[in-house]
Amino acid sequence: QVQLVESGGGLVQAGGSLRLSCAASVSRSTFTTYTMGWFRQAPGKEREFVAAITWRLGPTYYADSVKGRFTISRDSAKNTVYLQMDSLKPEDTAVYYCAADLYGMGSQDSREYDYWGQGTQVTVSS
Repeated sequence: QVQLVESGGGLVQAGGSLRLSCAASVSRSTFTTYTMGWFRQAPGKEREFVAAITWRLGPTYYADSVKGRFTISRDSAKNTVYLQMDSLKPEDTAVYYCAADLYGMGSQDSREYDYWGQGTQVTVSS
């Protein structure tokens, strides 16, 4: 069982930055076997893929809508994955979820992910 806890959401003006964190309650060796992803869900919309970083510090993947603005990273010493969000736009407003996929390949399909956090709200004002 993997518990994921997100933090770092909040209200920011367009053009600003936020950094989301997701802490996993597992051992360091177990954490490195999980591909970690970020998804988001805006009101009235389906949950959508944002970014993923594969296990063993493999490739990273981004949705076209955030490429060049968001950066995903992980710190295995802290069992934490981060999402640095720069040049934020009002359309980035959503609840952001962290997810874990054992030995995952960085899928954009949320059904591939085994564990989910409770989400953190990000609101970008214009």
